Amino acid sequence: MSKVQSGDVAIHYRRLGSNRGQTPILVVHGLSYFSYDWLGVGESLGREREVILMDMRGFGDSDWSPSGDYSVPSMAQDIIAVLDHAGWTRVVLVGHSMGARSTICAAAKHPQRAAALALIDYSPENAPTGAKRTATSVAGVPDLFKTVDEAMAYFKSTDRARFEAYLKPVPGGFVLKRDPYFQEIFKSGRRPHLGVDMWQLIGEVRCPILSMRGTRSDMYAPETVAKMKAANPRLQVAEVDAGHNIAGENQDGFLSALNQFLSQMEKAHEHARN
Repeated sequence: MSKVQSGDVAIHYRRLGSNRGQTPILVVHGLSYFSYDWLGVGESLGREREVILMDMRGFGDSDWSPSGDYSVPSMAQDIIAVLDHAGWTRVVLVGHSMGARSTICAAAKHPQRAAALALIDYSPENAPTGAKRTATSVAGVPDLFKTVDEAMAYFKSTDRARFEAYLKPVPGGFVLKRDPYFQEIFKSGRRPHLGVDMWQLIGEVRCPILSMRGTRSDMYAPETVAKMKAANPRLQVAEVDAGHNIAGENQDGFLSALNQFLSQMEKAHEHARN
């Protein structure tokens, strides 16, 4: 595990796998997750290539921004800082849900760094059902859990290792390793300050794009698929039998869809070189 300074925060990331000549992958988690949740995927992908799983600023073991800067351009710059620190020049960027925003921005603004882009159950227009579920769940998280068991009970989870990794000890108990800024946004009903037009950014991306949608997703509506395809001619859609958390609910289906996309990307790159 490593840390790198990016602006006013230190970004934590996990580096897995071995260099076997394949393009490395950097994964960015979503709002209710952190790098730990991607370890299973990272270990599987790491059999063929190097993989980095990063904690976004404000999440996991990365710093909370003292200035409250969680704009998409700043989070995209965190990705570039991690790539520079790792010594990676060209990568596949994988972003789940909210994390996809920063990967899109990084690919659009730093095209020489992005070999391909995989957007996992993300579109700039969240379906109303999923948006309401997310707002309610994030806004309602207690400020403090007295014990790890209490947190597990609240989230209806039996994965103790996950919560031991995702909780931070504080006087009186534990808190989630997530800046309360995000909870306050949903409590207030304000829209987060993105600092960009996400549809425009998708259109600016010049590498192959995979848009992976969970067939039972409440965030990425079926009717948005056509709009995603229209946003960029390089974008292809793959559907996997899962809800919003595709990799967590159906890791095999996720890996199958992603590996097929990666194989296409590598073959096209090899053809272009020859």
